[in-house]
Amino acid sequence: MNIILLGPPGAGKGTQARRLVAERDMIQLSTGDMLRDAKVSGTDMGRRVAEIMDRGELVTDEIVIGLIEEKLDGKAKGGLIFDGFPRTLAQADALADLLARHGEALDAVIEMQVDDEALVRRITARSVCASCGEVFNDETKPIPEDGRCSNCGGTEFTRRGDDNEDSLKQRLLEYYKKTSPLIGYYYAKGELRRIDGLADIDEVGVEIDKCLDG
Repeated sequence: MNIILLGPPGAGKGTQARRLVAERDMIQLSTGDMLRDAKVSGTDMGRRVAEIMDRGELVTDEIVIGLIEEKLDGKAKGGLIFDGFPRTLAQADALADLLARHGEALDAVIEMQVDDEALVRRITARSVCASCGEVFNDETKPIPEDGRCSNCGGTEFTRRGDDNEDSLKQRLLEYYKKTSPLIGYYYAKGELRRIDGLADIDEVGVEIDKCLDG
């Protein structure tokens, strides 16, 4: 099963992707993680990525598609989760072509819908475990009283420098300008499923499971 988790920054895509990896033996394909891994891999593609990133330039869609194609060869039994890709209609077309060449297809595109103001309140209150990436929130999921991550026991937590109201509103604007057209694209193809991205984490997980199992 191959799926896309679609939604603005902070909608909880990464949290749900990690759950699906653990529970369904899927592979999470996050563009940022793939680029960082490629940069230190020593492969021909990795050297191309390193050169581009070292120059401070943006990696082309062609290279990202190439990295995804490498992952398809070692596909997990449970399938792939695309997190943060595609971001544009051109990338969506390229991904569809790539999957078709490999005899694959998308099974679902899950849009995690949010209210912008509620999302800003959520994100400005979040912290991340520096060891495992587990996300905590001052209001809804505070760091345990013993100061240890409930997932890995780590004791260091960070807040993103751009997790402030002004930066978040700018990131949301960029999302709606560039990525939101994908909602109509996948709706027209009959692949879009919508859920409440601001519900409790476990409730969101249940709704995602319903989309996948239905």
